Amino acid sequence: MRCFAVLGPSQTGKSTLVAKLAALEGTARKTVSPYGSGLTEFEFGNESWCAIDTPGTNEALAQAQDALLASDACILCVSPAPEEAVLAAPYLRAIEASGTPCIIFINRMDEPRGRLRDVIAAFQDYTSHTLLLRQVPIREGDKIVGSCDLISERAWRYREGQPSSLIALPENEIEREHEARTELLEHLSEFDDWLLEQLIEDREPASDAIYAISARVLKENRIIPVLFGSASHNNGMMRLMKALRHEAPAVEALRARLAGTKFDENKLLAVSFHAHHRQNIGKTVIMRALGEGLKQGAMLAGSGLGAVQEPGTGRPLSGAAQAGYVFSAVKSDHLPAPSVLTVNAAMAPPDWTTPPAPMLERILVPETERDETKLSATLAKLVETDRGLKVMQEEGTGAQLVCAQGPVHLRDLRKTLSEVFHVDVTDKSPSPVYRETISKPSNVRYRHRKQTGGAGQFADVQLSVKPNERGEGFTFAETVKGGTVPRNYIPAVEAGAREAMEKGPLGFQVIDVDVTLTDGQYHAVDSSDYAFRAAAKMGVRQALSQASAVLMQPVSRVEIHIPSVYSGGLVAIVSSLKGQVLGFDRDETAKGWDIFRALVPGSALDELARSLRSATQGIGYFTKAFDHFEELYGKEADAIVSAHGTPAAP
Repeated sequence: MRCFAVLGPSQTGKSTLVAKLAALEGTARKTVSPYGSGLTEFEFGNESWCAIDTPGTNEALAQAQDALLASDACILCVSPAPEEAVLAAPYLRAIEASGTPCIIFINRMDEPRGRLRDVIAAFQDYTSHTLLLRQVPIREGDKIVGSCDLISERAWRYREGQPSSLIALPENEIEREHEARTELLEHLSEFDDWLLEQLIEDREPASDAIYAISARVLKENRIIPVLFGSASHNNGMMRLMKALRHEAPAVEALRARLAGTKFDENKLLAVSFHAHHRQNIGKTVIMRALGEGLKQGAMLAGSGLGAVQEPGTGRPLSGAAQAGYVFSAVKSDHLPAPSVLTVNAAMAPPDWTTPPAPMLERILVPETERDETKLSATLAKLVETDRGLKVMQEEGTGAQLVCAQGPVHLRDLRKTLSEVFHVDVTDKSPSPVYRETISKPSNVRYRHRKQTGGAGQFADVQLSVKPNERGEGFTFAETVKGGTVPRNYIPAVEAGAREAMEKGPLGFQVIDVDVTLTDGQYHAVDSSDYAFRAAAKMGVRQALSQASAVLMQPVSRVEIHIPSVYSGGLVAIVSSLKGQVLGFDRDETAKGWDIFRALVPGSALDELARSLRSATQGIGYFTKAFDHFEELYGKEADAIVSAHGTPAAP
């Protein structure tokens, strides 16, 4: 079985494209996972094929990346509008990082949207591979009525509902066809000395030889050929499918590409590229065989393989899966997805499969106590099948905090929780992490005395409390002279001072404060570690209340990854969020992308995610890391203290 992935932005006709390709020579078998990825199995040219149709939303980019892990080649389905080329930038970036041979198919060419050369030039801005036009359109006015293959120089006229008919190339198209063919041969000659020699000597190379060279450079991932058509009218489908059949590599090339320098090619048995949970069935893992002999009970990743099924029908697989075959495995919870699998191990996939950092953080609130006990374990299962999802606990409350790619991803997560696991949740924004400090020094003397019969409690401490430099944290010192506070009680004083830092007069953890024990008194009978700890805790609290508490808000350093065309608009976005622009650089790992750096208040990160999605059509994403805390004053600080502050009890 040969396998290819179909990637591309939403509304470019990917599903229609797959359906038309699968129907060229018979009936297809299709299955769709709850996460939107579809598998379509069909026959073409006396070979078995499997097309992986990936969701078009940028929030599901991880599924497209994982599909490349199992694909011999891929089709990038795009719009014919030059201004929409940027929407394909994330997919071109993923394709280049994976090293997967690619064919760009410009769909919906029946809709006049721009010159073909302008469309290709727009896509060239986002790939370091040469885009090689393999056809030229035949036009009647503004309408494209056919195409001419630049290698065979045969022309075809589209016919609605019927196969295209072979025609003579119209006179008015001959000059343009010759020009485009010359450009194609010149590009191919960069990768073949024989062809270069033919061109230098002004000889006409045979079409079969050019096809062979084109197939070789595609398998070597040296160029990206460009074809076009209209899937909804079945225009260009046969040409595209023949290109895949004759030029795309087979599963042996995929195994070699995955092995690289990280894995032993001879040991690779399979690759898992998708997984989902089904009600009453459990985890289903979709994988592709890279070696022979995989069947139920066979050793894979150190354990026996569960039930092996045909993904399209759910029927048990007859016999063992041959190399290249795509199948599903149930009752194989030991298999992570995505992963590279050998007999004894499930190995992490290549780094290029790492999805963009999730930007949307939400607290999941179970609707019932029963759901609360199930939620943590259920989320752990979902993280195993969705690498774009992160789960952690909210600081302070311990509530379940999920980090999703965006609102659509979050909606799908809640749907899965409800329909598959019967766990109903609502979501809310997490509480911001604020701190407080002091702005002036304060000295205090505090005496802790209790007498309740028997041994009492006595401790007297004199403390100096002052602000530290930003980022210095809590420090403790003592300058006691003459043994007024015995040495064995000083650790208790420090412990009490640290306890007082847990919640200050504004209701938040206190940071960047120095506490110095300067003097005190003790009682030979009634003093104890507990008494000095209590005295220090209450004394420091009193000092903090006198030292002009200041609210501190977190500031994150963010790196925003965006296509270069959007960089100029980020300055206004960051400024509107009271952030600080640090600058931007070209992304050396992806052509046409920038990395924009800024400092942004933690409370504005949610708004940054919304603004970024809006300004970049959902393409841009950011990573964040805590940088520092900074003071916050005025009405904004008062509102935060009122909403989130819970002062310590006296």
